[in-house]
Amino acid sequence: MASTLRTPPRFVPTLTTVLDVPSEPTSPEPQSAPMPQPDPANSMALPPAAQLSQAEIVSLEEQLLHRVLQRVDLSLEERLSDTVSAAVQHQLDAMVPRLRNEIEAVLRALVIEAMAAELSENTGSTPASGA
Repeated sequence: MASTLRTPPRFVPTLTTVLDVPSEPTSPEPQSAPMPQPDPANSMALPPAAQLSQAEIVSLEEQLLHRVLQRVDLSLEERLSDTVSAAVQHQLDAMVPRLRNEIEAVLRALVIEAMAAELSENTGSTPASGA
């Protein structure tokens, strides 16, 4: 019987720390406008004691976005290169027999023309074995 627990691939991020978001403000500071509570599914794992300002959150998001885009860029370049190479090789493999047939036909026509021209120029000459 197969196990229902699978080990994720190495490139899948693993949550190591859960960020506890208090539902009520813990400090008695008055707030002019309530800040929207982040969606836990979209939150970044931080130590529970971390209190970040909006500027720090934006900075973290930008850093995360930059790192993700770098990884995607490297993987995308690698995969595109492999895919394009495979496609080009496939097209070359399909073209070789056709090119070979075309080159053979062109060479055959050139040889026939050259032989015909040579024979037409030498029709008046005497055979080498004649006395």
